Amino acid sequence: MADAIVVLNAGSSSIKFAVFHPRGADLELEVGGQLESIYTAPRFNAKWHSGTAAIAKSWPEGTKLGHDGALDHIVAFLRAQFAGHTLVGIGHRVVHGGSDFAQPVRIDERVAAALEKLVPLAPLHQPHNLAPIRRLLRQAPALPQVACFDTAFHRTNPELAQRFALPEALHTAGVRRYGFHGLSYEYIASVLAQHDAKAAAGRTVVLHLGNGASMCALEGGKSIASTMSFTALDGLPMGTRSGAIDPGAILFMMDELRMDARVIEKLLYHESGLLGVSGISGDMRTLLASNDPRARLAVDLYCYRIGRELGSLAAALGGLDAIVLTGGIGENSPAIRERVCRGAAWLGVELDAAANASGGPRISAPGSRVSAWTVPTNEELMIARHTRRLLTPSTAEA
Repeated sequence: MADAIVVLNAGSSSIKFAVFHPRGADLELEVGGQLESIYTAPRFNAKWHSGTAAIAKSWPEGTKLGHDGALDHIVAFLRAQFAGHTLVGIGHRVVHGGSDFAQPVRIDERVAAALEKLVPLAPLHQPHNLAPIRRLLRQAPALPQVACFDTAFHRTNPELAQRFALPEALHTAGVRRYGFHGLSYEYIASVLAQHDAKAAAGRTVVLHLGNGASMCALEGGKSIASTMSFTALDGLPMGTRSGAIDPGAILFMMDELRMDARVIEKLLYHESGLLGVSGISGDMRTLLASNDPRARLAVDLYCYRIGRELGSLAAALGGLDAIVLTGGIGENSPAIRERVCRGAAWLGVELDAAANASGGPRISAPGSRVSAWTVPTNEELMIARHTRRLLTPSTAEA
């Protein structure tokens, strides 16, 4: 049977998984799914890429599987379904690689310990990313595991782009711009030439718009600047995250409103963004369907901030050849794509309304000076490719 690569993406309340097998020089998805709400009312679902009926299971309200129980269930499912396969290894999405990890790396105890030291840089993501890694190291120490970092793709940023205007000691201590969503941007960079050779070789801004949202300036397929920085909180407003905020506002909350660090953390990560502005929802679909003025305000602010950041990234690139929209909103919301493109008309983007409505991939008019595209991202495939290359270095890739 074909060799299999498993990809795990562990979040605070869910574990997503995917299984890939070789197809020629590349990899093909065989099954994907997730176990969500793992601390409240767990629900498991798996969908076969071939179209075979999905598999689902749920637990009673109040059941707390936790990360360990969720991982055990996923492992049992995979063992039952892929008993005849040889497991090459497991690739993990790890949000933060700090300044030391600029490439995917095979995980051992030393690497795991180094990644745990980065928890303060991503306290709401890193511990959950590391939970299945630690459990598998204990249960199956000989099983190859690979960490793939959301920050690694941005290590090509120039030194100036990585700096805050802070004393050197703080920069040396790691207080710098890292950037995130790197696996998504790396995938888009890897397939962009299939759509537009000029964009792939030139100056392109990619917009990863989902519940988490960021933008990245690519020059020749390499990251040179990003809207996210020290944490995944910076930059654009998101579903529930504030995006960029004056540090003085944080001091005001602490000194005048007597809010402590944990209260502010909850506010900025879970109670702000689209949800905070609208008071209705952090889901763009709900807001676009609403007639409430607060919903319109949240959408307006979201698009305004995208326009501001697009101008900034175009300046960092010294010009613009293309924009690419991806992520849940970028791929599935013609209304937001239209607003982004019309707001970028001054940069040379001319929208093709019919192409946008039909889903692209090209959504700019044939004569548009700056082309616009919508391209689905595939972080799981990127992780699987890295895992395969690292564990079977003689294997060629597409």
